[in-house]
Amino acid sequence: MEKWTVRNMKFNCEAFAKALGVSNVVARLLVNRDLYKLDDAKSFLNSNIDNFEDYNELLGMDKAIKIMKNSIDKGEKILIVGDYDVDGVISSYVLYSGLKKCKANVSYVIPDRIKDGYGINENIIKNAHANETDLIITCDNGISAIDQIKLAKELGLKVIITDHHDVPFVEDEKGERTFILPEGDSVINPKQEDCKYPFKKLCGAGVAYKFIEGMYEAYGINKSEAIELLQYVAIATVCDVVDLVGENRIIVKEGLRIINKTKNIGLRALFKETGLDTKEISVYALGFVIGPSINASGRLEQAEWALKMLLSENEKEAEELAKKLNELNKERQELTKEGLEKAIEIIESNKMNEEKVLVVYLEDTHESIAGIIAGRIREKYNLPVIVLTSAHEGAKGSGRSIEEYNMFEELIKCKDLLGKFGGHPMAAGMSIANENINDFRKRLNAQTTLTDEDVIPKVSIDMPLLLKDINFNLIEEISELEPYGKANPKPTFGMKNLKVLELRVLGKDKNVLKMKLSDGTLFIDGIYFGDIKGFEESLKLSYGEDEYNKVFNGYPNGVKIDVVCVPEINEFRGNKKVQLIIQNYRFN
Repeated sequence: MEKWTVRNMKFNCEAFAKALGVSNVVARLLVNRDLYKLDDAKSFLNSNIDNFEDYNELLGMDKAIKIMKNSIDKGEKILIVGDYDVDGVISSYVLYSGLKKCKANVSYVIPDRIKDGYGINENIIKNAHANETDLIITCDNGISAIDQIKLAKELGLKVIITDHHDVPFVEDEKGERTFILPEGDSVINPKQEDCKYPFKKLCGAGVAYKFIEGMYEAYGINKSEAIELLQYVAIATVCDVVDLVGENRIIVKEGLRIINKTKNIGLRALFKETGLDTKEISVYALGFVIGPSINASGRLEQAEWALKMLLSENEKEAEELAKKLNELNKERQELTKEGLEKAIEIIESNKMNEEKVLVVYLEDTHESIAGIIAGRIREKYNLPVIVLTSAHEGAKGSGRSIEEYNMFEELIKCKDLLGKFGGHPMAAGMSIANENINDFRKRLNAQTTLTDEDVIPKVSIDMPLLLKDINFNLIEEISELEPYGKANPKPTFGMKNLKVLELRVLGKDKNVLKMKLSDGTLFIDGIYFGDIKGFEESLKLSYGEDEYNKVFNGYPNGVKIDVVCVPEINEFRGNKKVQLIIQNYRFN
């Protein structure tokens, strides 16, 4: 059961389209993305690297550049402290390669996910001090490391923090918040309360890039050298699922252009290993192939393998590391599949899907994939989900939420049952004593205000469309909105009462459904990559076994369908034709 809604903001799209010089369809799509002001829409459509915000606007940037330049000029030891996810690895790469070009005496460390946990810790700081490090610079972490940074300062280390996560705060009895910053020598984070930087949604690598922009200018290095780094920042921007608008959209657009011509030996090796070497690198490739391969090293082994691959200047070494990353990603996929199957079995056998908040304990599942499994369960049931796994002391978990449920705020109400926890409305992480797990699940469900209506899956449609409207020109116009991602989703169109002339299941894994559709006058192919068995069962339930057999054999039948789809161009052996990618369906 899904609730389909058409975005229907009242607006003079015809006049808007004329002012912008675009079609009415593109104008409506822009309005649906809250781009209804002429200047904002023009900026969105025409933005390029010349529209980047000035790095000097970032609070703490000027001071950080002076501190770093002074350290480099004196030949001091500099240590980069990154993180083990894609954004952390890419941030580390951007800082390391950028500072090396500035002739810095620089090294890096990335915490081990299991042994060290997230971000900078006391052991890293003590080791840095023992190795006579003069300056630590963090990336994609550090903003909440209050005690750790304090220790570093007590030991006489200089500290620059570059981060993009929310600034920590304390809340008084009235609910008023006081924000707390670590005592670093300089803190660069666009989310600081007093930071005037106009764009607040950079990922960690985006903030690191801004710092290197400033360092290159300080050392008279050509701006084009910094632009080359955007191919890496694009990977992190897509994989960290930040809003793909403003500067982030420019980063990804420019980054994709560069990465398709990349000279990076490690990236080329990974493209070859994953079968991307003969294909155009797209947002999909970054988010579902390259990113997960980089992420897998930090999840199951050492994130430094991914960083070493990107830094490698030896083809054989790069190939070996790329192979390791790809194999780890395949292992991660298999572990995820096993964990997901166990979780669904637990949910179904215990009738937990009748609850509004799912808390599942998977004792033997690798803690690094708990968040992925939680996300998959959320997709299946459209409920907020927390997956807990066995840890060194008690259990650790990751949560994924739905729009109607602020997971972080709900966890605050259970803080007496939890160890460490943190996150935001849509995702969270936590530790918990084993004996508290059952009470935790009960309390989350007892206190939730989620209704049956809240948990019905919502399908948002940009606008209705007729078959006669679909052509190559329309698809080309729509592509002006690319690249797609969070806050700029792929456009979706609704089509009603299409006749289903024929259905065929394709692919070696029988996971593709091809449809021949018609409105009674025109014909078009539709492709569905979803739950094929579920589709077949729904068809039988709606129309019966006889009609099911007719449509799968291409015989005249009475089957009609409504679809939510994206039109695209299918090119095969030099022939181009328009087809529909079916995202959602319902039988009439």
